[in-house]
Amino acid sequence: MDVRGWTYVLVGVTFALYVGIAVWSRVRSTAGFYVAGRDVPPLANGMATGADWMSAASFISMAGLVSFMGYTGAIYLMGWTGGYVLLALLLAPYLRKYGKFTTSEFLGDRYYSQTARVVGALCTIFVSFTYIAGQMRGVGVVFSRFLEVEVETGVVIGMVIVLFYATLGGMRGITWTQVAQYAVLIVAYLIPAVAISWKITGQPVPQIGFGATVAEGTNAGRFLLETLDHLHRELGMPAYTDAFVPGKKGMLDVLAITGALMVGTAGLPHVLIRFYTVPSARAARWSALWALVFIALLYTTAPAVAAFARVNLIQSLHGVAVANVPPWFESWEATGLIGFDDKDGDGRITLSGDAQRNELRVDRDIMVLANPEIARLPAWIVALVAAGGLAAALSTAAGLLLVISSAISHDFAKSWLAPGLSERRELSLARATAAVAVLIAAWFGINPPGFVAQVVAFAFGLAASSFFPALVLGIFWKRATREGAVAGMLAGILFTATYIVWFEYVSPASAPEGYWLGISPEGIGAVGMLLNFAVAIPLSLATRPPPVEVVELVEEIRLPRSREV
Repeated sequence: MDVRGWTYVLVGVTFALYVGIAVWSRVRSTAGFYVAGRDVPPLANGMATGADWMSAASFISMAGLVSFMGYTGAIYLMGWTGGYVLLALLLAPYLRKYGKFTTSEFLGDRYYSQTARVVGALCTIFVSFTYIAGQMRGVGVVFSRFLEVEVETGVVIGMVIVLFYATLGGMRGITWTQVAQYAVLIVAYLIPAVAISWKITGQPVPQIGFGATVAEGTNAGRFLLETLDHLHRELGMPAYTDAFVPGKKGMLDVLAITGALMVGTAGLPHVLIRFYTVPSARAARWSALWALVFIALLYTTAPAVAAFARVNLIQSLHGVAVANVPPWFESWEATGLIGFDDKDGDGRITLSGDAQRNELRVDRDIMVLANPEIARLPAWIVALVAAGGLAAALSTAAGLLLVISSAISHDFAKSWLAPGLSERRELSLARATAAVAVLIAAWFGINPPGFVAQVVAFAFGLAASSFFPALVLGIFWKRATREGAVAGMLAGILFTATYIVWFEYVSPASAPEGYWLGISPEGIGAVGMLLNFAVAIPLSLATRPPPVEVVELVEEIRLPRSREV
């Protein structure tokens, strides 16, 4: 059976599994829809959190970014995993102890202000739609290549599947579906990584193969990273392991992006809501620990996958006659995600660090998906990677849709516009808003604003500049006031969004020379976070202290032996 046949089989089986879980776990209450009834075991919640957080950016795009960026690509590894340390220590147990449905609800109560809750809900929707754009882009990339359908058709198929299990099962259905999706995506990521590591270095463990020597060919006996450095220098590119040199990101930009990704992870609303689904604050801590373990399986493998993909790409294409390009190149060329311009007219593909001489165009999002084909692995492994990529994209998309739905139905409608809304009508409204949200998400998938990891990095920056300071100050500083929190969130997210929109869409020609202190849009969220703190703290000190009952709330959620809900 060919790749297409295997893809139909594996994608069909996994989709049937997701739909079956949704039917089995359907809910009829708002508690089940929003927080899965708060009875999810920590181990299962850790797997669901891993799937929810390891989106198309982690599965499809991250290793591709690292393979092109080399050493400085570690910003994504350090930022996204380091954020979980902050999440486990600073936010997850306290928000779970608080015991409500949404992060915006906490902000509204902690800052004794409906305005704070509304601003939090607006930030939630804005961040979530930015994030979901990357997921639907990933769905379109997978479908367009492996099922040989139009991107639009692939996005619609993914949209229907997500809509079905998100609206039928709510958070309960999403949680158990994400447990299955984690199993699919991690198996799909590790099997080809092991096979390619064995083929290139003779080591079955990718993490060991990453530091091993090449087993055969002209570079036999040379370390893998040394080989990559050699290949890059031959092509006039900065060495793969070089840092802070011309052609690569500067130190301040690297620090800013790492910081934005780290605190953005701790402030992402669709990740935070996962810790409302466990029975207690103690279970929330264990969930964070398990999630970090499950995430580490992929994240410690990604650098090796990136290096393997880079070596294979260069060796299989540089200097090859156009008439003799491998079959995988022709298959991906049909999607428009890789291409060749014969600038010198010699009929051969030239890779070069000089943009004027380089003849190969490669979308970074294809590196992980194409890697098994480049390495000539069996068709079933290629199809398995496609199923894994879809699992990663759809799991996160479902979590984001639920967060958007909760913000509209619970934070806007129930708490503000229609306080007397019955539970049944609220549940119906939540399902309806999820349906509308998935249509908007589909539009983003058809008209993506950038490649997957770039769009997701923007979402992390927006979360870092809006939620993180308000949540940390709300938990650990009793003097924080509603005026400071609201002004800080608005200042942070407006500054960050304006910077991103300006350099990415209004005046892209002014980048990177026009960047403030050389900080790119992916890292400006760290500056937005500092601006948030800089506005919130002085304004809190200049305004009336919070009421006594709010101070007592802060003290209660921080007491280790206080009553848990």
